[in-house]
Amino acid sequence: MTAPTGDVWLPFPAREIEGLPDVFRYRQWDGEEVFPADPADCVFYVTPYMASSEVTVRPLAGMPAVRVVQTLTAGVDHILGGVGALRPGVRLCNAAGVHTASTAELALALILASLRGIPGMVRDQDRGRWRFGVHDALADKSVLIVGYGSIGSAVEDRLAPFECERITRVARTARTTGRGEVHALADLPGLLPDADVVVLTTPLTEDTRGLAGAGFLSRMKDGALLVNVARGPVVDTNSLLAEVESGRLRAALDVTDPEPLPADHPLWRSPGVLITPHVGGGSTAFEPRAKRMIARQLTRFAAGEPVEHTVMITE
Repeated sequence: MTAPTGDVWLPFPAREIEGLPDVFRYRQWDGEEVFPADPADCVFYVTPYMASSEVTVRPLAGMPAVRVVQTLTAGVDHILGGVGALRPGVRLCNAAGVHTASTAELALALILASLRGIPGMVRDQDRGRWRFGVHDALADKSVLIVGYGSIGSAVEDRLAPFECERITRVARTARTTGRGEVHALADLPGLLPDADVVVLTTPLTEDTRGLAGAGFLSRMKDGALLVNVARGPVVDTNSLLAEVESGRLRAALDVTDPEPLPADHPLWRSPGVLITPHVGGGSTAFEPRAKRMIARQLTRFAAGEPVEHTVMITE
């Protein structure tokens, strides 16, 4: 990759990012109606964070010179609908590692809050009501992590001190790591019945869309907890509703389908369901990691070196 010149679109002010190469013109755009400059001059596009798919892809058709599209999310499903407008050879990069610590931390928080009955205790506090009860501990539980990339591995890091009976790992393909065996997705039917907690950290692909459907959920043991910090459509919402409304399963969801979840959606009031509004990556850990990643990518780009975290090259 030869050293380029041109505009770089950023969702942050360039002055707030240390280490940016000085060979580019930096334009700030975080999804506003008016573009900061002519998209035709953009050579490196860092997408707005948590903007809708429609907003994110809007400039792409007017970017004939763009060479890298860099998302600030681990998943890239929200931008795939616009890559057809790009010329061949454009690199689509994700933000691998940027959300790892924050998302894994939330996954652990959701597990602990759900098992220990914290949502009910918060409601009791609002009413000034003291109710003693015995709740599940994470200790001695079997945990199944579905999606063993950087986030799945970080979830296991955070589970390690909690004396789990067993942690089982599943990814798209089987492999062996320093921690032990990683099973393939095809092994899930045999693994689900033994898990007390199932954590979804997998990216949204055609293989994982609707993965946690009726068959998947029916294989989970009675009383098990499903935790989704991946993408909403990885879970079939109607199938999950049937299970939680019967009281057979519990769920802790940072992502939903649809999203945002409408105020009248039955998931809000389903028993045993804890919902957070897609805040897995939305912590104080995000911005400094995102800015460091942007500076590293642009330094490589300016030097004519291959950028990292490429998940697709347009054809």
